[in-house]
Parts: sequence; structure tokens; C-alpha cells
Amino acid sequence: MAETDKDDLISVIEEDAGDLQMPTTLPLLPVRDVVIFTDMLLPLFVGREKSVRAVEAAVSKDRFLFVATQKDPAIENPKEGDIYRVGTISRILRILKLPDGRVKALVQGFAKARILRYLQKRTYFRVSVEILEEPENVEADLEIEALMRNIRENSEKILALRGEFSGDVTSILESIDEPGKLADLVASNLRLKIEEAQQIIELVNPVDRLHKVHELLSREVELSAMQAKIQSDVKDEISKSQRDYFLREQMRAIHKELGELDEKGQEIEEYQRRIKRARMPKEALEEARKQLRRLEQMHPDAAESSVVRTYLDWLTDLPWQKATKDVIDIKKAKEILDRDHFGLDKIKDRILEYLSVRKLNPKIKGSILCFVGPPGVGKTSLGKAIARAMQRKFVRISLGGIRDEAEIRGHRRTYIGAMPGRILQGLKTAGSSNPVFMMDEIDKLGADFRGDPSSALLEALDPEQNVEFSDHYLNLPFDLSQVMFVLTANVTDTIPSALLDRMEVINLSGYTEDEKRSIAEKYLLPRQLKENGFKRNNQLTISPQAMTAMINEYTSEAGLRNLEREIATVCRKVARRIAEGEKGPFNITRGNLEKYLGVPKFYPELDQEASQVGLSTGLAWTQAGGEVLYVEASLMRGKGELIITGQIGEVMQESARAALSYARSYLDKVGVKANTFENLDIHLHVPAGAIPKDGPSAGIAMATALISAVTQRPVDKDVAMTGEITLRGRVLPIGGLKEKSLGALRAGIKTVIIPAKNNRELVEIPAAIKRKLKFVTVQNMDEVLDIALQAPIGKAVTFGVASKRRKAVKKSS
Repeated sequence: MAETDKDDLISVIEEDAGDLQMPTTLPLLPVRDVVIFTDMLLPLFVGREKSVRAVEAAVSKDRFLFVATQKDPAIENPKEGDIYRVGTISRILRILKLPDGRVKALVQGFAKARILRYLQKRTYFRVSVEILEEPENVEADLEIEALMRNIRENSEKILALRGEFSGDVTSILESIDEPGKLADLVASNLRLKIEEAQQIIELVNPVDRLHKVHELLSREVELSAMQAKIQSDVKDEISKSQRDYFLREQMRAIHKELGELDEKGQEIEEYQRRIKRARMPKEALEEARKQLRRLEQMHPDAAESSVVRTYLDWLTDLPWQKATKDVIDIKKAKEILDRDHFGLDKIKDRILEYLSVRKLNPKIKGSILCFVGPPGVGKTSLGKAIARAMQRKFVRISLGGIRDEAEIRGHRRTYIGAMPGRILQGLKTAGSSNPVFMMDEIDKLGADFRGDPSSALLEALDPEQNVEFSDHYLNLPFDLSQVMFVLTANVTDTIPSALLDRMEVINLSGYTEDEKRSIAEKYLLPRQLKENGFKRNNQLTISPQAMTAMINEYTSEAGLRNLEREIATVCRKVARRIAEGEKGPFNITRGNLEKYLGVPKFYPELDQEASQVGLSTGLAWTQAGGEVLYVEASLMRGKGELIITGQIGEVMQESARAALSYARSYLDKVGVKANTFENLDIHLHVPAGAIPKDGPSAGIAMATALISAVTQRPVDKDVAMTGEITLRGRVLPIGGLKEKSLGALRAGIKTVIIPAKNNRELVEIPAAIKRKLKFVTVQNMDEVLDIALQAPIGKAVTFGVASKRRKAVKKSS
């Protein structure tokens, strides 16, 4: 300071604020990131040209200037609207001119004021201000005293949390008795945002200012406490880790001196006990001991040690020789199957045969059962019933959508996150080497660049190979021969032939209306009543007529899944009424069913309200069971083209062409001119065009529709037919007869025409279906037409002959 030129340094002697006369016309100094409060001392670095001139103008006169804060600190040259109007009249106490042209000034706030108007704006801002006088003689009541005490205590807390507290702070805070001065002092030392500090300075009433500061101070106390806690937790964690490390090393040294086992030694000893308890085969036992020796030589914190531990955990947890004992009582097993499933007599007999053979010869390698049928017919629940009948553990996995071979065989241990396949995972979960292992959706397996899971299943399912099933993760043979595998599928078409060859396929076709009603009354309704919280079964009853309507008008399926959903809907709506205070009991009848379920979802086909020309009813087999398939034939003038619509596949298109060829030969035999089709376009349409359809069994339905359209003989609406046609008119056998019969029954058909070679399959059709459906076997199309076609309602179509006659008349005239 002594070496600084006297022209560059101006010292201002401090004077008593009470003796100073503050002017109301002052130079304006805009500041960026600070709000100056009354009695606040603050050094300011002034660099902007206008601001330097304002400081110089103040120093040259009485050293007073008006300090106000910018609204946006980023503005370099603020204008009138960019500066808050309330600020502080301040006095420059010291000033230092820096070599770079900037000025360092020490200023002190004296009084708050508001800008009235701007008097000068060009070289620097000069403003006219109005001093904001605070109310005098504010009574210090109990509330103000409590506020001031809280502010003093919270200020001390914040400083203590920051590590800046000292005894002088308490003295300073206790020495201030005026609420406004205490509020300004605390606010000036808080780390407030500009907007918050400006709000405080604009409050003239000291009590209001005290409340605002108290609110902000309380928030700051919480933030400071949280910050201190975080810092403390981090320090504690670091110190704890260091302490634990040193203690662990000391314990290790102590155990070593005492000859006792350390933590790692205890772990090794525990693995040795687990290996002994697991009763592994020789090859697996050698591998486990080898891995244990590796683990013993590794550092506990090595990355490889966790891989070895996980492998040893799997080896010791797998049920190598842990199996449940079969308790096979055929009568009891039959009771379980009958109790859980209605009907399905053939399937139950096959299961009981399997159990009987297993009882006589426990070591036999049993066949792999595969239940095939539409959704909701009870395939999975049959597997659970088998497990209960044999008193075995039950494991279920779903194979739908699996494309990675590693899901079956496991990952090799070189991969991060490697683990065994789903088969070994299921066995570990069951804790038994002979559970009933159900694999659902075997027909929905996929394959891509990661391998073919269906091929990987061959080794697991084949009784000749699964004695030494090899999982990539274990890399050891595991015996799966005692596992009873039960598979389910909707169709067999997508199952690879090699895999299908190892299964015994048992078809579950679906249920008749009577069977559905019985199952709903005995199983579905009681279960839903229990699940929906009904205390007594008689709180809600569903009449047989209402149940029949639910089956026929609200569901259209081979199984029972949607029927149970509709029953659950009724139960929920009744449960709500009970919860709202209604007493009941509630009886669901045919008349009030729509109140609970809305309008029916399924209606009989409108086209079949009456027998029509060119409309025949075929039968189709789908993944959801049997369905009726309507075939429409229409004739129009044209050039002899065949138009086929309805998104049908190649096989069905070939059936359509064969049907047309037969129809032409048949019509020639019954007296219709051979050239009838020359000037006709034939349109064959199978409705529901958005659904793909394929298969040869619609051949006779197509031929019947064509011949009906030409001869104008309606097709009996109560007759449905299925069968493949040849050019000679022979009717060839079809598959899925039971499923198609159920579909015909649901559609209200009364007579079903089937190929004569399917006659032997009628013994498998339930008696309930035979009572409601009349089955007629045929060998050729002549028999089909005799049954299906009614008397003609008009003359046969002879567009070609009529057109030639008209041409001859025209030519002669």
C-alpha cells in the first residue's frame, strides 16, 4: 500500500452515520450477483465503464451512491427495465484503482430506497430515489421475541454444521435487539438466491422481514444438516472400511498364531460338508473336490473366486440322489383324477395305465406323455393331478417363445452370468430327482442363430439318452431317467418329427355343452365364489338356463377359460352389490343375465337362418378346436374364370379346382349343357377373410356349393360336411373328427356328413354328441348331394345356352 501512487489510492475517513445527510439524487451502481442490505460492508470490483464513472461521480461529491441489483446477471449493459427498483443507499468507505482500469470499492449500506425516476442514462446512471422509512417503536411481543430467538439459534446451528461457529457470533447476535436489523444481518450472511434476497429487501415492515428470514433460515438449516450428514456418512464409510480391513488382518494373524481356522478356512470346511452331504456320483465328486482345491488357493477377493463359489453351490444343491418315494394307489389316483377333472375318460384311463405299470415295475423307462388340445381344456391341471396321484413334486416351465439353446442346455461357464438350463433349474427348485416335470407350449419353440432348443430337448426327453444328460454349465452327466416328463401343445404340426417321435400324443378335443355346464357347476363356480370372497355358496346361484346361455352366447371355445372369466365377471358384480349393502341371496337367471354380462357376444350365423342356394357348411379344425366353415358360390356372366377369395392356402385352392372339375362332369351327366361354364365366372368365397385357412377337407363343401349354385337347389342349413374330394367324386377320410363334431354341435348343426372310412372313429365320439348329432357316412359325392341338396327353387343356370339362342335370333332377323 505504501508503494501505491497517491493519485491511485483515496482513503475515506469513516464518519458516524447519524451525522450524515443522505441525498435523494444519486449515481446508480448496478451489481450482478449480490443484494446489499443496510449496515452491510461489502467490497465491490467495478469494471464496466458506466459503473466506474458512477463511482467516480460519487467520490467527487459526497461518496454516496445507490446500489441496485440486476435482474439478469448475464446482461453486460443493463437498461432501466433490467434493474430492480428497490436497492440500498450506500457510502464508499475506501476505493482502490487497479492497473487494468477496474476499481475496487468498499461500500457500506445505509438505508433502503426505491428509484422514482432516471435522471441521467448516457455516461452513467443518475437516479432520484425515495428513502423507505421503517416503522419506529415496533413492540417486541412474545411472537417477535420467539422469532428472534429461533433465528439466533438457527444461525448458530448453520455455522456449527459448516464448522464456522465461534463465541463472537453469539455475542453479535445477542447484541441486536431490533427485528429489522437482525433480519438484515442474518439475510446478508445466508447463501440466498438473488430473487429471495430481493424479496427480503423489498419488505419494509421489519416483522414481515423477520418472518421471511425465519422461513428461509429453517430451510437452510435442513439443507445444511443433510449436507453434513452426507459428508459424515461418506467419512464413516471410508473409515469403517479401513477399520474393518485392519481388524480383519489382525484377526487373520491371531487365528494363524493360535492355529485356528480363519473365515476362508470355515468356508472351505462348509463346502466339504456340503459335498459329502450331496452324495454325488464319482465323476461329479471329483470335479467338486478339484474346484474346491482351486478355491482354497485363491485370494478371497479374486474375481474368479465368485465364479467357483457359484459353481460349487450348484453342484452341492442339485438333487443327485434325492428322490421322493412313489406311493401309487390306483383307486386313490382315480379318485384324484375324477375329483379334479370331469369327463376325459380316455385320458384318465391312459394315465392310470401308466401308473399301474410304474407300480408293477418301478424301474421301467416310462413314455413321455404329450397332451395336445385347444387352450383351456385342462392340459396343465392334468399334469398336477398326476403329481398328486404319485405324491411327487411338480415342476412347470413354459417353452413358448424360447429361441436360445442355452435355455435348455445352459451357458458355458466362460460367459458372464452363466447358469444351468431350465431343466436343472427346475430340479433344483423341486429338490427332487424324480418330479413330474411339465413343459408347456412345446409347439411354440423357436430357433435362430443361437441354436435350436427343440434339438436340445431330444437328449433330455429320449429315455435312451437322458441317463447322461449333459448341461453346458455343469459339464457333467446328470441322470434324468427318473423324471416323468409331461408336455403340452395346441397342435402337433410345428413340433419337429424327431421330437414328436419320442412322445405319446394324447388328444384332448374339448367339451360338449353338457360337459361344460357340469364342469362350471361343480368346479368353476365354487372356485370363483371362494376367490371373490363369498362366505356361502348359496349367496350366489346361477340357473342351468343362464349357464347354458353363458356357454352358447358369451363364449365360443373348445375349452373353459373364457367361461370361467364370464363366471368371474358375474361374481365380481354381485360382490360389489354385497359390499354396497345389499343382502341377497342373488340368483342369476336367463332373464337377468344381460344385466351382468351385457349383450351376447356370439350369435348364430345370420346366413344360416334359412337354407340358401350356393351356401354350404363345412367343418374345420383350428388350434382353438373345431369350427364351422361356410363356403359361398356365386355365378356371373364372364369368361369362364374361377375366383377364390377368403385368404385360403394352396391345398384348399387345389380342392376348389378339383371340386370345379367334378361339378362340371356331374352337371354334364344330369343334363346341364357342357358349355354352361364357358360364359360364366365362378366366385368361391370363404367368409372371415382375415383368418388364414387351409386343408383338403373342405373339398365336398366346395363342390356342393358349386352344384347348388348351378342347379338352384338350396343346401340344407342343418347339414354340415367334411371330406376331401377327388376328380372321380370319391370322398376321402379326414382328421380331427371329434373336434369338428364339437364345432358342429356349438353351431347348432343337426346332421354331419363324414367319409365312410372315418366310420370307425365314431366309437370315440362321446354319447352326448351322438344323441344330438346325426352322423351320415358317404363314399362319393352323389350320396353327399342326395343328403345335402333340397328341391330346386328355380331353373338351372344356362347362361351359355341362352346367350347363343339370342345371337341366333338376332342373326336371323
